[in-house]
Amino acid sequence: MPWATTLSPATETDWVTEYCDLILSIKVVNSLDEAIDHINIYGSRHTEAIVTDDAQTAQRFIAQVNSAGVFHNCSTRFADGFRYGFGAEVGISTQKLPPRGPVGLEGLVTYKYQLTGDGHVSSTYSGEQAKPFTHRDLEG
Repeated sequence: MPWATTLSPATETDWVTEYCDLILSIKVVNSLDEAIDHINIYGSRHTEAIVTDDAQTAQRFIAQVNSAGVFHNCSTRFADGFRYGFGAEVGISTQKLPPRGPVGLEGLVTYKYQLTGDGHVSSTYSGEQAKPFTHRDLEG
């Protein structure tokens, strides 16, 4: 296994580092409480997910994890402005109330999206709604 030589135990630094690379840090926890606490301290506040057959555990996770999207048994790739029907994303907020300046009632409302699946994954965009994506380095 050539990849096995690149494995090392995760450290505190791993939980506060955004790698912008194909790096995965894994924490093994002893309880749901420990998992929720860890996520609420170090999570993205954008999208978090749980995989479990226990509906009560999933409901508690969804209720107690502080993120804009909390998913049960489905891919976090569903967390996409276009998939939510908002059109192209122009930004991502992990704050609960980001408005500034004069704010009316609509600006004080925040949402928490909850999805439940059975191993569902998001499909690649296709058909009329598909837009070509260009992924390239912007440096140089």
